[in-house]
Amino acid sequence: MFYPLSVKDITEIHGLVRGFWTSRIILTANNLGLFDHLDKPVSARGLARRLRLDERALEILLDALTGLGLIRKSKGFYRNSRTASRHLVRGKKHYQGDILRHQDQLWKRWSDLDGILQTGRPSEKGKDHESFIRGMHNLASDKAKGLVSLIGPAPNDRVLDLGGGPGTYSIEFAKRGCLVTLFDLPQTIDIAREYVGDNHPSVTLVEGDFLKDPIGKGYDIVFASNILHIFSSRENQKLIKKIRRSLLAGGRLIINDFLLHENRTSPPSGAIFSVNMLVNTPSGRVYTTKEMTGWCRQAGFRRVRTNRVDESVLIQAEK
Repeated sequence: MFYPLSVKDITEIHGLVRGFWTSRIILTANNLGLFDHLDKPVSARGLARRLRLDERALEILLDALTGLGLIRKSKGFYRNSRTASRHLVRGKKHYQGDILRHQDQLWKRWSDLDGILQTGRPSEKGKDHESFIRGMHNLASDKAKGLVSLIGPAPNDRVLDLGGGPGTYSIEFAKRGCLVTLFDLPQTIDIAREYVGDNHPSVTLVEGDFLKDPIGKGYDIVFASNILHIFSSRENQKLIKKIRRSLLAGGRLIINDFLLHENRTSPPSGAIFSVNMLVNTPSGRVYTTKEMTGWCRQAGFRRVRTNRVDESVLIQAEK
């Protein structure tokens, strides 16, 4: 017997599918730098003249942003909401615009998903490495202090921040008196220099490919944050063995990555991000906690513990 979808079901389906409308509105506003000009009230006409945009088109977009709660409208003038002012204005401490620009690049790559399902190969559309790395700083800035506190490094610990991107976590380890090596690809280290600067002399920047090149030895802690999902299971197993050899006796490998339960379907954030890895990498995916802890034990780590941190898992493996 055929049971038609209820109105509620249909509404839910269409709500999920139309999610890209909201994304496009916000990404376009960020690309145009609209929020940078909305910390003070301005009319659609005034902003259109300032940015050389079509007034009618801009007004429609501003009204939609108002409907989404990101800006406020009063007597024909628009102004950032508290959230937009805090997170979407360039130069603010908690700015998230770089990661939104990265999401805009992902938009183009995700558009290849139909073909990717036929070939199994990632999108060939161009990447913006700079927005990705700066976006990682956006995401980590509000998390680094709490996460490093949870890890609990001791002063003078030698820490390897493996694939540490812009150096956000490296800086936090350094603030706690650690001697930090940030190891990443040359084009990433170029960006990390800007964030680390001369203010953190205990952070050493090292260029290389950690899958192929030596990563050094004598570390108390190796911090591997959000890198395992980039690679295949085989590559990760080899990497974890390499990390163990780099640690002092009693040293710790700290893995911070997406949480995914054994059914591979929950939480949804982990399952969906696995599709992102399908789109963007030849062999990456989000791995279950059991898989990652299993690799640690196979590599010879004697004590492996896990903690859930929001929608991520923190794995601590002791040599």
